[in-house]
Formats: sequence, C-alpha cells, structure tokens
Amino acid sequence: MPSATTLVVKLTAGAEEAERANQALTVAATALASGVDVSLWLTGEAAWLAVPGRAAELSLPLAAPAEDLLETLLAGGSVTVCSQCAARRDLTEAGLLPGVTIRGAAAFVEEILRPDTQALVY
Repeated sequence: MPSATTLVVKLTAGAEEAERANQALTVAATALASGVDVSLWLTGEAAWLAVPGRAAELSLPLAAPAEDLLETLLAGGSVTVCSQCAARRDLTEAGLLPGVTIRGAAAFVEEILRPDTQALVY
C-alpha cells in the first residue's frame, strides 16, 4: 500500500486548548522534517495563531514552542486560515504572518481529495 506524500493538518483549537494545538503543530512539523509535503489549516480559534505574536502565547510545558513549530511550517510547508473563520475574527492577510493565506472550504476539499494525501483533524 503506497503511503501518503502529502499531509493536510486541520487545527481547530488555539491557546484555549494548548495541548491539542501543540500536538497538531508538532505532528505537522515532524512530517515536514520527514520529507512529507505539509499543509496546515487553521480554523476556529486556531486562526489567531496566524496573527503575529499570538503563537507565542500558546505555552505548554515539555513541548516545543508553538511559535517555533509554526515558523518551521511557514518555511517549508503551507499555512492557511479558513476564510469564514478569518472573517468572523476580522482577520485579513495583511494582518497575518508573512506567507499565511486565507482560503475557503472548496480549497480545503480540493487539497484533501488529491491522490496520496492524508488528512488529520485536531
């Protein structure tokens, strides 16, 4: 059975659920370091992580800093904020970290339905 060459991680939690959020970022960054193409989608309260300085507020003992993990993902993968989630929080691409895009559900569906893609939701 062939393995996935792309991993799409959808993160639905932010600093209010630090353990779940950090786990998603850790898995995504680990996959990227393993040579897998990674696309991270920030939805719900996770959308705030794309705002400069906000990932640093996510603190979890014995875990890699969320800010560092997100920086790694921005450098080697793609990071997207859900368009509805961004609109509900009055977020625009101009107010997000460089490299973060805002896209809608159709783009998410397109990504997860590609061959050799695995999707995880946290």
